[in-house]
Amino acid sequence: MSQHVICSAIADRQVLSFRYKGQFRTVEPHLLGYDSDGDLTLSAWQISGQGREGWRDFHVSKLSGLATTEQTFSGPRVGYNPLDQTIPRVVCRL
Repeated sequence: MSQHVICSAIADRQVLSFRYKGQFRTVEPHLLGYDSDGDLTLSAWQISGQGREGWRDFHVSKLSGLATTEQTFSGPRVGYNPLDQTIPRVVCRL
């Protein structure tokens, strides 16, 4: 279920909201795939939440309250690497 929501948000360039490690986050999702440990991981530009704005990786198993928002984004953020080697098995990406 989460995988479908995230991939649809990536395709439609929709901002996602969720809780991660007890903190509310809003992100621009860019890439979903499996990291080298086999964890399903979302690579996204964090708009708001714990810490500052910027690139973050989130283990999908630790997300709660995942939802799309009405907000969209125009395209990839500076520094986006669609061939990120930390996520060798890609499910979907911008």
